[in-house]
Amino acid sequence: MADEVVLLDTYYSMFGMRVRIALAEKGVEYEYREQNLVNKSPVLLEMNPVHKKIPVLIHNGKPICESLIIVQYIDEVYEAGRRVWSTKGEQQEAAKKDLLEALKLLEAELGDKPYFGGDNFGFLDVALIPFYSWFHAYETCGNFSIEEHCPKLIEWAKRCMEKQTVSKSLADPNKVYDFVLVLKKRHGIE
Repeated sequence: MADEVVLLDTYYSMFGMRVRIALAEKGVEYEYREQNLVNKSPVLLEMNPVHKKIPVLIHNGKPICESLIIVQYIDEVYEAGRRVWSTKGEQQEAAKKDLLEALKLLEAELGDKPYFGGDNFGFLDVALIPFYSWFHAYETCGNFSIEEHCPKLIEWAKRCMEKQTVSKSLADPNKVYDFVLVLKKRHGIE
């Protein structure tokens, strides 16, 4: 069965634009449904009953709301770091290379700044730091070190973890790894 992907959005929404870019980058085919925010459609009210806002991604009948959450969902569902723990051999090596290239781009953007926005912890840091809790699983499954290739990025992550708001909010990397092991077992990946 093919994936059914629907995007409830308005063409001028900067948040929807994020989602459309992510879908295009992953080559995901989807049905676009333009929404009238003055006269909200029954499907929008059903799929996002709390906030009644766009964008809403509907994947096989299940709604995902909030643009950054949708972008992260798209990234996880349509490969990204998942390939590091779900493949072997040449495919896994290619996945590690792709992941490290993406992380090196982030590290280059970070430069010598303590945080992505400069001297202060900000929006981009909040958006990116949750990925750090998955690094241990990627490294363990892929038998490599992210720190070896991206030391400044790891310094940034450790700096972020010094903030109690971050350290208390992120998943324990060991529990993430245990979760990945459950996924591997469920999908028959050794």
